[in-house]
Amino acid sequence: MASTNTPRSSLTLEQALTAVPPTYRNRLIKSYRELKAAYSEEQYDACGLRAGRFCEVLLRYLQLTLSGNTTPFGTHITNFSDECHKLERVPQAAGPESFRVLIPRALNYLYCLRNKRGIGHVGGDVEANRIDASACVRIADWCVCELIRIVHTLSLEEAQDILDALSARTVPEVWSVLGKKRVLDASLDFASKTLLLLYAEPTAAVAAEDLFQWAEHSNFAVYRRDVLRRLHALRLLEYDLETEMVVISPLGIWRVEALLKTRAGGSP
Repeated sequence: MASTNTPRSSLTLEQALTAVPPTYRNRLIKSYRELKAAYSEEQYDACGLRAGRFCEVLLRYLQLTLSGNTTPFGTHITNFSDECHKLERVPQAAGPESFRVLIPRALNYLYCLRNKRGIGHVGGDVEANRIDASACVRIADWCVCELIRIVHTLSLEEAQDILDALSARTVPEVWSVLGKKRVLDASLDFASKTLLLLYAEPTAAVAAEDLFQWAEHSNFAVYRRDVLRRLHALRLLEYDLETEMVVISPLGIWRVEALLKTRAGGSP
C-alpha cells in the first residue's frame, strides 16, 4: 500500500513494483526501460528484441504468482503462446483476472508481433517500422500500468500517472535543478530554448511565466510577444492567453527532434 504522505506520481518504478520479488522486478524494469530507450532513439529493430525480453520476464513472474512454478531464467521458453494459454486455465482463486487472462493475452500478442513482423529477425515478412515499435511500447506500457495497479493497489489512472511521470523525455540539453529547468546551451535563441523546455514536458501544459524564468529572458511582456505569440502563430506551440499555459504542438516536437538529430550529427 502506498504511503499516505508520498504523492503517488512521485513514486519511482522500483517503489511502485516493490511487491514484485527483486529477481523479477529488476529484470522487468531493465527490459522495460531498454525497450523505451530503443524506441526513443528510433532503434526499431532493437524494440522487438527488447520487447521479447520484457515478455519473457513478465510471463515468468505471472507463472510464479499464479502457480508457484516458473520457467527458470536461462531456460528457453519453448512455446510462449502455450504458456500464456496455460495461465488462462488456472483456477480463478489463483489470482486476479488481469494476471490470468488480460496480461497473458497482451503478452501473447506482443510476442507474436515481435516474431511475425520481422522485428529482431532477419528475413521477416515486414520490415520493422515505427508503427510496429510504437505498438510494442504501448502494450508494454499497459502491462506495467496494470501490474502497478494490482501490486500497489492503485487505480489504472493512478498507475498511468506514475508512468507518465516516469516517461518524461530525458533531454540532455535540459537540466532540472532546484525546482527549475535550464537549457545548457546558452547560445540558443529564446525560441529554441522554449521549444526544448516544452519538449522535456511532452504531456503537460507549462505556465508561460515558468518558461520565461527558465529561459532567463529579461522582459516577460517582450517574451510573450516575440517568443510565445510568434511560435503560436507558427503552430509550434499552443499559447492560451486566458490561462497563460503553453503546450508544444506535434510540429514543435518535430522541430525539436530535427534540432536534436542535427546536433547529434544525424540527418535532420
